[in-house]
Amino acid sequence: MDEFTFINSIKQTSYKQSSLLKGIGDDAAVFRQTSQDVVTTVDTFVENVHFSRKTMEPFHIGHRVLAANVSDMAAMGSMPAFYLVSIVIPPHWSDEELQQIYQGMRMLANNYKVDLIGGDTVSGNELAISITVIGYVDKNKARYRSSAEIEDIVFVTGTLGDSRAGFHILTQPGQYTDKEYYMNKHRLPSPRVTFSHELRQLSRIALNDVSDGIANEAAEIAEASEVSIVLDYDKLPRSAAFHQFSVDQQRNWQLFGGEDFELIGTVAKSDWPLIKQLAEQTNTKVTEIGYVDNKQTNLVYLQEKGQRVVLKKQGYTHFK
Repeated sequence: MDEFTFINSIKQTSYKQSSLLKGIGDDAAVFRQTSQDVVTTVDTFVENVHFSRKTMEPFHIGHRVLAANVSDMAAMGSMPAFYLVSIVIPPHWSDEELQQIYQGMRMLANNYKVDLIGGDTVSGNELAISITVIGYVDKNKARYRSSAEIEDIVFVTGTLGDSRAGFHILTQPGQYTDKEYYMNKHRLPSPRVTFSHELRQLSRIALNDVSDGIANEAAEIAEASEVSIVLDYDKLPRSAAFHQFSVDQQRNWQLFGGEDFELIGTVAKSDWPLIKQLAEQTNTKVTEIGYVDNKQTNLVYLQEKGQRVVLKKQGYTHFK
């Protein structure tokens, strides 16, 4: 399939966003928005670095790379509207496999009414996918890591460590409880867009998405807000069958595993009842896991067994 035939095969025949004036078909897309702030994010994913055919089918790859960007939008309090895909295609990937990648993206995009409006295709030695997502947020309602304040409650959505558990199951075959659940948490994550959108009712909240491990994400909030954060290890939410893994695995995956694409946030104590109400309305599990302590160290502390120790800022890093 040549480049132009391929582009025609993946472009949308109709669009969902009313602000779009021109989609795929010209040198650039055109959209108009005057009533909201525009938020954009971009990520690049490389085969055998960010994903592998050993653990994912092409459909899963497409779903997951777009989900990572959509999760970033949720962390900003933004509703995604458009996405662009630039892809480097090696000769050993078939046309059918490439179509499956875009089908995976399309399934996730349809859930949030997100339109594909452009991108680029080039040939190369290894598959690489760069995703740009553009979204909208009410004026002055974008959420920043720098918004945490002393005595805030620290919370997280969902459960932690499940994606890393899924990766373990996919790479270490054996008998496991809730096997499909964990594999799907790794291959087909669901960003917390709906819950995040409802948080627009709050005047202040700090958010970060759990892509590189909660230790890393909490540290980013602490540093940006110039505060210290205390996390209670016993309060970290675990899935029902998580106990089947070793104590060390549970600890490492919850704190440093990453790729859960949940949200960690801090909110004033007075707004915590509203957080729980919005979580119930959107069928989102939320758990209080700690608090913002002071402005002295800009560190994250882990409270465990009556002791408090510094939690190192570690997790997945691209240049490790």
